[in-house]
Amino acid sequence: MKTIKKITMVATVALAAMSANAQAPVHGVNKADMDMSVRPGDNFFQYAGGGWLKANPMKPEFSSYGVFNELAETNRKQILELFENLSKEKHEFGTVGQKVADLYNMAMDSVRLNREGAAPLQADLAKVKAFTRKGDLTAFIANQHMYHGNPFFGIGVSTDLKNSDMNVMWLEGGTSGMPDRDYYLNTDDDSRKKQEAYRAFLVKVFELSGYKKKEAERAAKTIYKIEYQFAEAKMTRAEARDMSKLYNIYTIEMLQKDFPAIDWARYFELMGVKGVKQVILTQPKVMTVAQNLMGSLSEQEVKDYVAGTIIKGATGVLSDDFTKASFDFYGRVLNGQKEQKPRWKRALNFPNSMLGEAVGELYVNKYFAGESKAKMLKIIENLRKALAARIAGLTWMSDSTKINALVKLNSFTPKVGYPDKWRDYSRLTIDPAKSLYDNVNAAAYVETLRNLEKFGKPVDKTEWGMTPQTVNAYYNPTTNEICFPAAILQAPFFDVDADDATNYGAIGVVIGHEMTHGFDDQGRNFNAAGNMVDWWTPGDSERFKAAAQKLVEQFNEITVVGDLKANGQLTLGENIADQGGLRVAYDAFKTTLQYQQAKEIDGFTPTQRFYLSYGRIWAEHNTDEAIYQQTKSDPHSMGINRVNATLRNIDTWYEAFGVKKGDKMWLAPENRAIIW
Repeated sequence: MKTIKKITMVATVALAAMSANAQAPVHGVNKADMDMSVRPGDNFFQYAGGGWLKANPMKPEFSSYGVFNELAETNRKQILELFENLSKEKHEFGTVGQKVADLYNMAMDSVRLNREGAAPLQADLAKVKAFTRKGDLTAFIANQHMYHGNPFFGIGVSTDLKNSDMNVMWLEGGTSGMPDRDYYLNTDDDSRKKQEAYRAFLVKVFELSGYKKKEAERAAKTIYKIEYQFAEAKMTRAEARDMSKLYNIYTIEMLQKDFPAIDWARYFELMGVKGVKQVILTQPKVMTVAQNLMGSLSEQEVKDYVAGTIIKGATGVLSDDFTKASFDFYGRVLNGQKEQKPRWKRALNFPNSMLGEAVGELYVNKYFAGESKAKMLKIIENLRKALAARIAGLTWMSDSTKINALVKLNSFTPKVGYPDKWRDYSRLTIDPAKSLYDNVNAAAYVETLRNLEKFGKPVDKTEWGMTPQTVNAYYNPTTNEICFPAAILQAPFFDVDADDATNYGAIGVVIGHEMTHGFDDQGRNFNAAGNMVDWWTPGDSERFKAAAQKLVEQFNEITVVGDLKANGQLTLGENIADQGGLRVAYDAFKTTLQYQQAKEIDGFTPTQRFYLSYGRIWAEHNTDEAIYQQTKSDPHSMGINRVNATLRNIDTWYEAFGVKKGDKMWLAPENRAIIW
């Protein structure tokens, strides 16, 4: 089952870094990355990163290509080296080395995968075809949830938002084969083409699975009809960011009354979970649709829909005709990619996801510089002090709310590099005598058990939400932690040989970004203990909302592609964190000797280098399709807007580059949004 691993809000920075010039490494701001033909006050995104953009055109296998992707590519090559070395060695069955090597080799074995074709699917599809309406729907759905996907609804164990020390059961209705509800609901020509392409994809993969054309067309029609109804009932992405709207407690008795198609007590028993007396239901309207469908669909429609969840979930682990069909829709149509990623990159994902921390331990032992951890912790403390000073100096916040904010800030738990305790994968068996499909299903089953076994137990706050080899960072409000995996602690985010301005403008802003997530429009609703409670005075809350609304309106005015506007409400949390991260990092940077001495390097002042460092990490190319998808489904703004739209609110940026009225990026002081 694809469990609801993180119903709780985990806010990421979604950042990455650029590798240094291979011939002559440049530590710090590199003029070659800039486009100095552009005035900084007209387009700082281009000014800071235009040289990099010119030297690094979009690669055909990508829908977005920027400094994030460049560092991720470096990491892939490092992990590839690890896997290839493991593949050359002999390993005892059941060891991590055996599991990683065999998984990778099975995914690389195109000859075997193409010979097997759709054969690995047939046993599971036969079980679906044997289902009858006279049978046990509860048992049928539970079996699917345990091994394959989440037809109609899904469950998962995660933190109780109002009692962050305990794990509780969450329930989520609906499925979707496209990225967002709007892909189904919009009626413009482009949306209709994507809808037609999705139905054609469904027909194709059903035919590849052994269905006759008319059967495949029938199944595609059914699946689309079901997913469309779910899309109609779903909240918008912006609405669903409000965790209070997703926190709906239902007792088992309430579930049975409102959604009687499932025998809920028996369902949880079949899933191996005892003592479930209530669940948190994220979107009751969607679950109502699921109930109606479970009660009204014909026997054949149920079979086609459930078969679709199995087939769609398996396209990446079968023969090339399946992966090509999936790429043609999800890659070409939805993302604008021109080429599929090479097999070795796709093969890396299997051990990297199914044995994530085991791979992470190998990665850290070989590639992570241990001294980086201590230096990062020192910078984090500098940023914490800077944010504390900003909070203490706020003119719009009352003293009582300030005290609570400072208590929360001082309670932050920083996680840097890698976990103190590595995850145990001994329960997972990888058997090369079985198909890749069977091994992936076995891993899904083990992961489902692991998640469900947490029910009713205390939250393990030492666990990490990302693997060390992930180029990213996050804040989790229920654990009140900020996390910086080893993979992001590389140049230009973090370079021990670079000047402070460069590091504070990059990793410093990342740290400040994650800290600010604790006080963005959603993070602010959680207290120091990680519980969703209101610790604000009514007046402070209203003043915060007014300042945040100004930021919403700024982003709503931005055209991202065609006539599509940015979604300021969906991206509000990330936009607040970007702005807060810049302000806090700059305050911390001002305590450094480099700032105080004010010496120029390569013709740039320390403050200029700080903002240039921030600007260049967002250099990226995007296809129009990728821009559309990100705007519809991602809480992060486009890179160009994280630079140009955000910096328009930062007074010290204007001062550093002499930006004046008449420049394209000029925003009148009274219109600038200042929150943290």
